[in-house]
Amino acid sequence: MAIPVTGFIVDEPDDEADSSHSHKLYITSWDGRAVHVHPFEGTTSFDIGHQHEYAGITEPAQSGVQHAHGYYAVTSFDDGHTHIISGMTGPAIPLADGGHIHYFAGHTTENGRIPHTHVYQGNTGIEE
Repeated sequence: MAIPVTGFIVDEPDDEADSSHSHKLYITSWDGRAVHVHPFEGTTSFDIGHQHEYAGITEPAQSGVQHAHGYYAVTSFDDGHTHIISGMTGPAIPLADGGHIHYFAGHTTENGRIPHTHVYQGNTGIEE
């Protein structure tokens, strides 16, 4: 069974010093229904003498219905390590202008010379 998907691919410029090559895929519709994503960013709690920053784009979700988005990001490299944040946002929070955002929160993965986690929370940006 074929599912019609529309979108576009952005080619990342090649760096001759780097042997990897990547593309970003942006899906704009799935099976004839519009989808959208949200940017998110923030700073973790301050623990064990440091904190981390993170930023990313949520997974796509269907427009026009109640929904949540999956998210995943690797934190900045601080105090010799990184952490992963991932999970599902809360439901859409309507804005006065007709758009919406989502709340997200959780704990990072455990890592570090002294194993530890950080707490994070925030709101996504407006849908793209």
